[in-house]
Amino acid sequence: MTKKQPILEVKNMTKYFPVAKNKELKAVDNVSFSIQKGETFGLVGESGCGKSTTGRTIIGLYQKTSGEVLYKGKDVHKLSEKEKFTFQRNMQMIFQDPYASLNPRSTVREIISEPMEVHGLYSNKKERLERVYELLEDVGLNRDHANRYPHEFSGGQRQRIGIARALALNPECIIADEPISALDVSVQAQVVNLLKKLQEEKGLTYLFIAHDLSMVKHISNRIGVMYLGHLVELTTSNSLYNKPLHPYTKALLSAIPIPDPDIEDARERIVLQGELPSPIDPPSGCVFRTRCQFAMDACANMKPEWQEVGENHFVACHLYNEGIVDLTSEIAASKL
Repeated sequence: MTKKQPILEVKNMTKYFPVAKNKELKAVDNVSFSIQKGETFGLVGESGCGKSTTGRTIIGLYQKTSGEVLYKGKDVHKLSEKEKFTFQRNMQMIFQDPYASLNPRSTVREIISEPMEVHGLYSNKKERLERVYELLEDVGLNRDHANRYPHEFSGGQRQRIGIARALALNPECIIADEPISALDVSVQAQVVNLLKKLQEEKGLTYLFIAHDLSMVKHISNRIGVMYLGHLVELTTSNSLYNKPLHPYTKALLSAIPIPDPDIEDARERIVLQGELPSPIDPPSGCVFRTRCQFAMDACANMKPEWQEVGENHFVACHLYNEGIVDLTSEIAASKL
């Protein structure tokens, strides 16, 4: 059976920012993953890990330093102007801050219809206005909201407007850059459920970027975990939550509160020691070793290989590298 080509492939992508003479901030370092059509791929990690930079580099807001970003087999950073115009129509972005991403001087109608005008969709203003009404209803608002300004809406309503704008060009793929982080907890679930509903109705593909692992689980088919610009683990949503492998993933999952107070009080929280290293001068070998309780000599001397250790379960950690050392008995003995 022939394997289907992913709609989006990221191959060994890096993005460095020059910050001083002979110094670079290594925001994204050799990241690779793919997304199938109709899938939701979650990208998680603590603030500063490079996940938002990954999304912005994929869509072309940043120029990659090296590697490839393939959309339907074509490198998006090497497209002609005409091809780039089509790509921008097929891939849209929902931004993190619903307050800063909407022009305060434009009405909702103008905000949503502007992409249609730029791309020459619909023959006249009346058709575009009808499309604006449709999109507002799709995201749970109504046509009366079309003539209002962003400051007249709550945070959750503004993010719905941002979603409607992203849908205006009928895209195939949407990069959602922490679309719920600026919202109240009570509103976050509503926005996630809306995104799931729109995906089912319109066959959308999502790259869902977030730092809240508990919310990512409900929308993602697969999840990649990033730390200091590197992808450290990638697997299905269920595998990541039921059998995490990387010490960093385990620490992130242990921070998710459990509603049952008895279970919450009894479980052991994994608290990472030390501060997040600087991406300007990251640690040698494994970038997580300075905060890892299982760090050994090999972690300082060699970068861990990206390997498949279970079905569709990838990890970059020396704990799972055969031929380096079997730490199972050693770790158990150290805890006695």
